[in-house]
Amino acid sequence: MTPPLTTVWNGEAQSAPTAEPDGAATGTAVSGAVIPLVMPSAPQAPTQAPTQARTQNQPRQHASHALHQGDRVWQETNCYVDLWIELLHGFGLDPRAAFGFTVTQDFEGDQFTFFKFPLEDLDRLYGTQVQELAIYDSLEDRVLAQTQRGHTVLAEVDGYYLPNTRATSYRREHPKTTIGIDFIDPAARRLGYFHNTGYHRLDGEDYDGLFRKLPQFAHQPDLLFPYVEFAKQARPALEGTALADASAELLCAHLARRPLRNPLTQWRAAFPEHLDRLLARGEAYFHPYSFNLMRQLGANFEFLSKYLLWLNAQGFDIPAAIPVAAQTIASEAMVMQFRLVRAIARGRHDRCDDCFDVLEAAYDDTITPLAALVL
Repeated sequence: MTPPLTTVWNGEAQSAPTAEPDGAATGTAVSGAVIPLVMPSAPQAPTQAPTQARTQNQPRQHASHALHQGDRVWQETNCYVDLWIELLHGFGLDPRAAFGFTVTQDFEGDQFTFFKFPLEDLDRLYGTQVQELAIYDSLEDRVLAQTQRGHTVLAEVDGYYLPNTRATSYRREHPKTTIGIDFIDPAARRLGYFHNTGYHRLDGEDYDGLFRKLPQFAHQPDLLFPYVEFAKQARPALEGTALADASAELLCAHLARRPLRNPLTQWRAAFPEHLDRLLARGEAYFHPYSFNLMRQLGANFEFLSKYLLWLNAQGFDIPAAIPVAAQTIASEAMVMQFRLVRAIARGRHDRCDDCFDVLEAAYDDTITPLAALVL
């Protein structure tokens, strides 16, 4: 019999066991706090071998994480989340434990929350710390200094020079995107980097363009340095039961921060105005609109569904209907995206009412019973 997710303690402070990394039971519950008590006896073993780390002179050999393989509605999400899935996998860690934050996604008026792993969650679960990297002379030199220390540099770069984006922006457009660099060879002008759903390499002119070493940049001395961070393993990651318990505690904390109103209801109220703008501006406007609404919504809840299935595999009692409802949001968001493509092509005013009916109900069937388990 699987144990319940949490126990809620109310009233005066009471002694209650909380999970420590070594499996000891210690701690005190504070009034109104949600204290996970579950110690799953047999967490599911990893189903995927960790990536092979790079050597000093060569980039790593890397196979994408299972979250980026197989049958998924949204193959790509956003550059930040996809990057971190592969980066954590590259560290030999399981990124699925970090998706409790997805319950906080809200409708922000003109977009859904651009969901990102909270850095404090990465620190707690994996011992991975992220700090801003000062670029005081050249990005190339700072990347070399940090990668030599075994760190990964997270840099905003021009997607024009990323050969893994041949189907979209490579040598066509100049989108800002984030990559995770863990290998650099300045003498050979080579780079190894995490981006989107995998690990890639670039060299030659792409290397020079990425680091602004091409001749055209010599006449632009006032170009701003990009925003850059670095990730380091400050301490060992949690494993097994300790990882599962910490993940469940974070889920409880994030559920306490969930939206007060159904975000799909809020989007539905704003959608008639959005639809007028979509029909007026056409396909060029539809692409960024769908990325920031349908894709962010659908991908967020698809990851929530995967996360709840992972929790269940760790021994937590998550009713099967909850991850199914979360996956319904992912699927219906894709249905709505295709409907809007047709509506715009035909100039038809389709308010997608039946899609909103499904989305609103699925949200209530996901977040409400999940919160009832712990709050």
